[in-house]
Amino acid sequence: MIKSTKLITTVIASAMLFGCGQSSVEQPVEVVAKEQKRLPNVIIFYIDDLGYGDLSSYGASGVQTPEIDRIANKGIRFTDGHSSAATCTPSRYSLLTGEHGFRNKAKILKGDAPALIQPGKPTLASMLKKAGYTTGVVGKWHLGLGNGNVNWNEAIKPGPLEIGFDYSFLLPATGDRVPTVYVENHHVVDLDKNDPITVSYKKKVGDRPTGYENPELLRYVADKQHNETIVNGVSRIGHMAGGESALWTDEDFATVFTDKAIEFMQANKDQPFFLFKSYHDIHVPRLPNDRFKDKSTMGVRGDAIAQMDWMTGRVIREVERLGLAEDTLIIFSSDNGPVLFDGYQDSAIELLGDHKPAGPFSGGKYSRLEAGTRVPTIAYWPGTITPQVNDALVSQMDIYRSLATLVGVDVAQDEAVDSLDQLPVWLGETDKGRIDLLEESLSNVALRHNNYKFIPGSEQKPRFIKSKKIRGGYQKQHQLYDLNLDPGENNNIAKQNPELVAQFEARVKEIVAGRY
Repeated sequence: MIKSTKLITTVIASAMLFGCGQSSVEQPVEVVAKEQKRLPNVIIFYIDDLGYGDLSSYGASGVQTPEIDRIANKGIRFTDGHSSAATCTPSRYSLLTGEHGFRNKAKILKGDAPALIQPGKPTLASMLKKAGYTTGVVGKWHLGLGNGNVNWNEAIKPGPLEIGFDYSFLLPATGDRVPTVYVENHHVVDLDKNDPITVSYKKKVGDRPTGYENPELLRYVADKQHNETIVNGVSRIGHMAGGESALWTDEDFATVFTDKAIEFMQANKDQPFFLFKSYHDIHVPRLPNDRFKDKSTMGVRGDAIAQMDWMTGRVIREVERLGLAEDTLIIFSSDNGPVLFDGYQDSAIELLGDHKPAGPFSGGKYSRLEAGTRVPTIAYWPGTITPQVNDALVSQMDIYRSLATLVGVDVAQDEAVDSLDQLPVWLGETDKGRIDLLEESLSNVALRHNNYKFIPGSEQKPRFIKSKKIRGGYQKQHQLYDLNLDPGENNNIAKQNPELVAQFEARVKEIVAGRY
């Protein structure tokens, strides 16, 4: 239910249920809204590996997040918000394209992978440009760059600028993958052409030490996957030579990325802008700035959450300083659920204490269970959104069509095919969200249907899940849970409900083969 006292606008709408399906049906709309001087700015804060229970507004006990709590308490705090997948690349793809990652075989990419979203593919950024927006992305990308065999010493494209963004300042893949450099628009930042970059995910290149050869140089012990080229005392995935002047320092991420986001807003404050602020935190390696040391009781993972909160607060307060608060819609969420051990022995498990990163849910990153995709989700727009807690089932994929409606852009039939127009939900005018939603995890899917969670049986069981110490939910038999009664997915009721299993199994096949 919605817990609020006032609505700014009233929308009368309905969704019709055909069997298990859903469709939008146009109904009369009565709108009573404040006069807007211009289209709203849109900022999406996209955090990495942040679990449902990792914010104090969502019940965190080991860390405080006052900046994010402020917008959660003054905006919409969704209790059933979802990324499209339990891993980062598919979720990022879905957010920007409005379609499931499996439709383009999206998976976790290597650091030198070609661009997953090729020029000509409509994106959230290109859609908003049609409405006159200036668009920028700052932070982690991990959607690939170039067309394969990327040359880091020349112009790097295609990339964000070829799919709708006017400006980009990127961590090109992830913090634990080479190349460990920033890329601004088409070029590596501060690169000395006399010291060219070479990257290989097949063999060692150059003479930089590696974790497997020089473990005595490491700040953290790493697993075999994360044990290659050492940069800043941390071994990474992949090998890299050259580019010494361009190497990042992980502890600077908080300042560097936040400053770039603020500079983008300042430069575009006089016209509508879209800022995709994509975070490295709280992904591994967790190396927060020293100013956040001991800001939590959970070691570097908790301190990274505190750093992320500070970064978010700096951007929001700059929006306010520029006088743009009532002209800016902010959406905050995460690309997938939490993980504690993800390649580096940084004591995240040992220092967890009573904190529950997934809240009341089971699983986490990589998992088929609910915590794989159910993540903190907040919408904030002073003067338009009424403070509330909203229990609607919402998906990041729906941001695409919902914003298209908000800014008056028509979306083609074959564009953003998995995105539903849920604007009234994102503005807090209703708690009637989705009926059905697929949750993707490592090439598998599960179905949310209202309060039910159906996980089709599968022969696939990723071997690395055990090392992550996460309950994966990968079983050969079908699983069915009533999340209203069993949010932890501990009581499989599939055998007692064969009709529902058959119904949901058919619905999964229908969506995968077609659309919602």
